Amino acid sequence: MSLALHLPRLQRLGFLCETVRPEALSRPELPVFSSELAAELGIPDSVFVQADTVAQLSGSAAHYDPAPTATVYSGHQFGVYVPQLGDGRAMLLGDLVAPDGSRWEIQLKGSGKTPFSRFADGRAVLRSTIREYLASEAMHALGIPTTRALAITVSPDPVYREQPETAAVLTRAAPSFLRFGHFEYFYHRRQHQHLAPLADYLIAEHYPECRAAENPHLALFEAVTRRTAALIAQWQAVGFCHGVMNTDNMSLLGLTIDYGPYGFLDGFNRHHVCNHSDAGGRYAYKEQPYVAQWNLLKLGSAFLPLAAEAELIAVIESFVGHYQTGYLNAMRQKLGLSHSQPDDAELVHDLLDVLQQAEADYTLFFRRLAEMPTEHQAPLPDSLLRLFPHAERLIHWSGRYKRRLRQENLPPAERKRQMDAVNPLYVPRNYLLEQAIAQARDHGDFDGVRRLQACWQDPFTERAEYADLADTPPDWAADICISCSS
Repeated sequence: MSLALHLPRLQRLGFLCETVRPEALSRPELPVFSSELAAELGIPDSVFVQADTVAQLSGSAAHYDPAPTATVYSGHQFGVYVPQLGDGRAMLLGDLVAPDGSRWEIQLKGSGKTPFSRFADGRAVLRSTIREYLASEAMHALGIPTTRALAITVSPDPVYREQPETAAVLTRAAPSFLRFGHFEYFYHRRQHQHLAPLADYLIAEHYPECRAAENPHLALFEAVTRRTAALIAQWQAVGFCHGVMNTDNMSLLGLTIDYGPYGFLDGFNRHHVCNHSDAGGRYAYKEQPYVAQWNLLKLGSAFLPLAAEAELIAVIESFVGHYQTGYLNAMRQKLGLSHSQPDDAELVHDLLDVLQQAEADYTLFFRRLAEMPTEHQAPLPDSLLRLFPHAERLIHWSGRYKRRLRQENLPPAERKRQMDAVNPLYVPRNYLLEQAIAQARDHGDFDGVRRLQACWQDPFTERAEYADLADTPPDWAADICISCSS
């Protein structure tokens, strides 16, 4: 028994796809899978212990029906256009129809070479596979749009990166894995005849509300822009750094896609760069909104055969307003503020200055902020003060914040309930990921991976058994180095 898959809708775009064959792994095993996603997709847990499923999801099945496919795209990587990229180590197995009628693409990542692998081996290593698996499901639980992760299959086969590592394959799912780079590829190759069919496919399958517009293709670009702005606002609010915001890593559905050297902020630092390969800080935390708009500019160029330049520029310029509105709304929620005030943006900005100076833990600060008393003379809670070596600026800011809370006139218990529902206690910190990876890599023990997954499925509810996962990072965590190969 294995996953029952349908012919991918994407194969209607034959100019985009190449049929491929996975490369088998030796002695594959399936140590972890997402019961939550499996339930959404209508897959019983028992399926994942079947030998046929393990073979199917490791690229080792004797026969695949439908035949897997890989797609071609290009993209701007660190600001430089690369004419051909594509699914170099990813293969679309087929579409799965969930019980609610939604249709999901099921993809293997790390299952061998494709025509777009260039000089790479088409493989993924256990380390990066665990990172993407855990982050995908954690981001979903945080309410942030993302591709999903269904299962990991592993093998003792060696894969060579900076050093020899073991192979793994990630099974991931999404309504679509289409990227900005798919449009860029056909635009820059002057194969403009493929742009309208690609846009029409997206509208038919994912943006039906655009059909009635005067120019559906312009409406599609507007919708992608709004979704991208909303996504980046959520990233910034939760303190998530992607690390490699190349245009080929930008989803046309506004999903977080391609988890590599990502990281969540520990001590707050606007200038934090989570990717060791990003020496110039192009993708630093504070740059993410600007990079997203720059990437939309590149996508807009690929839409020039489909819409007027002035209209496309106006949409790109609208990104700023969409982003600022989404970000400020998210930060109001984090602060427990239900009503808009003219100085809210200043209140948020000044708070971030306070956090920057102290390098206070971003996640724990907002979680503990719910304990703030509203009385003018009431002292700040010790749990909050412990995050600050010197709290003078925080105390000064808190006076303004308390006045704002008194204007809200919300009972403290209700405010805490609302703030705890949007401020996570548990996030995928790199040191926790490194510990779980070492346990799986060195001992074949995936209990650490399962424990993190179980915790991060509900990041907002405090549970005593996960108290250690809500600590500030140990000193050695500052030395963790994550690169593009991660």
